[in-house]
Amino acid sequence: MQVRDRVVVVTGGGNGIGKALCERFHAEGARTVVVADLEQDAAQGVADSISGVAYALDVRDEAQIDGMVAEVEGRFGGIDLFCSNAGIIAGDGEPWHVTSAANATWQAMWEIHVMAHVYAARACLPGMMARGEGYFLNTASAAGLLNQIGDAAYSTTKHAAVGFAEALAITHGDDGIKVSCLCPQAVATRMIGSVENGGTAGVDGVLTAQQVADAVIEGLAAEQFLILPHREVADYRQLKTDNYDRWLGGMRKLRRKYGNPTL
Repeated sequence: MQVRDRVVVVTGGGNGIGKALCERFHAEGARTVVVADLEQDAAQGVADSISGVAYALDVRDEAQIDGMVAEVEGRFGGIDLFCSNAGIIAGDGEPWHVTSAANATWQAMWEIHVMAHVYAARACLPGMMARGEGYFLNTASAAGLLNQIGDAAYSTTKHAAVGFAEALAITHGDDGIKVSCLCPQAVATRMIGSVENGGTAGVDGVLTAQQVADAVIEGLAAEQFLILPHREVADYRQLKTDNYDRWLGGMRKLRRKYGNPTL
């Protein structure tokens, strides 16, 4: 897919990877870039800088996603590319058991990392299927293919995000729907905050959001399902599938080396 002359929506577009995607899509000649973010001022700032359109959006609210999609389709025509990108991170917290995070943390991650993708697909699929084409870029994480030490809720919901993206591609590929799943390791955004060198996710280096956006443009052009800005992730994934027990042992060793906290 080439984004030139396309209508593109990016959730979580006010900061980090989402902001870099919006800027890159504009540079590539997208007809309209819709910047959606919980933080309205951030969304507006990005939109103003790229002659885009800003929406204040809580991706946990299906009605808000429905309303935005309907309004965008009414104003600009069909949505060509929907980037379901919003995400959060928290960490397990003391005493650093796999069950340490509060139920509210698990619920928030479930709603943002999984159900928001479901809501976006539910809102966009009818129009895309009627036209016989459409594209979803769902941001997951390398944690959704591997794991994130010290953040069980993040890892679990990112695995679910990958699973939903797979289901979307399998179920609707014959309807002309394309899907890519973005799975970076550490990226220099406020999500990794005070994590020195990106924590355990940064063992292979911390990429800039712009580097991730570059990888997305390449992945969309090739219509790849998995977009892996950190090339090492493909090798780690292969090691995991080749010998699961050995991989688990390696991850325990990594945990011992770096300790529990990721934040």
